[in-house]
Amino acid sequence: MPYFDKDFDKFKGSADYVASSPLKSAVNVSIALGRPLLIRGEPGTGKTMLAHSIAKGLDKKLLIWNIKSTTKAQEGMYVYDTVQRLNDSRFGDKDIADISQYIKLGKLGEAFDSDEQLVLLIDEIDKADLEFPNDLLNELDVMTFYIPETKQTISAKNRPIMIVTSNAEKELPDAFLRRCVFHYIEFPEKEGMEEIVHVHFPDIESKLLKEAMKVFYALRNVDEFRKKPSTSELLDWLQALMIGGIPHDKISQEIPFIGTLLKKEVDHEYFNTAYTGNATGGGGTRNVRWRY
Repeated sequence: MPYFDKDFDKFKGSADYVASSPLKSAVNVSIALGRPLLIRGEPGTGKTMLAHSIAKGLDKKLLIWNIKSTTKAQEGMYVYDTVQRLNDSRFGDKDIADISQYIKLGKLGEAFDSDEQLVLLIDEIDKADLEFPNDLLNELDVMTFYIPETKQTISAKNRPIMIVTSNAEKELPDAFLRRCVFHYIEFPEKEGMEEIVHVHFPDIESKLLKEAMKVFYALRNVDEFRKKPSTSELLDWLQALMIGGIPHDKISQEIPFIGTLLKKEVDHEYFNTAYTGNATGGGGTRNVRWRY
């Protein structure tokens, strides 16, 4: 008889995050296999917020390890504060022989040492140097790391639910990819985007949303834009339209608050010249009629 885990379908989404069926399946597979879920997708498609949704949906604590260009893998495991120990040896009255008091667990170490299963978000892993993912291979496999200063081994009491996000700034090594479940978040079609909008703005006026969506997806279809507007920019724009009291019939004529949608100067320049006939200037997009 084939094995079936009745608890396999654990993650069903959360009230404030719209997850597609393939995404929910990917989350549940990664939990069942005990492997990190590597998430890619355009900026603004909800990669980071997925971890928040999982933590909320499964009622678990969330730890966030924000990766920078200078981040080293060991920082996620532990940090040995040699500077504080030196200062204590000079000016303090502490017993500096106990090195453990100068060892602080990083986010990965905290997740391993927790008495309960946590959700760990490793956010934007591709910002780090090329060796960073490789330096985590053993920890991802055996969920253990060693602290030589204290001769202590930290093993995961509960295997964390690990979400790893990437913007594909760098290619990740094959050895790292083999240890992950992968999912690419596709940019939502209009129907799915409307569902996302209604999560954030349940009372939005239907005509306003309809006109805004026309403009938004028309902008998305401009191949010349360096940075196309994303979901987060749409939500900001809709909020600005509602706060500003913009009538729905003015949206496609003037595209108010264009700066909430287009974030690069070259895109503003292209938009103003190609679609409005105006060069970039202090007047912005005055007297514009959007052409679909």
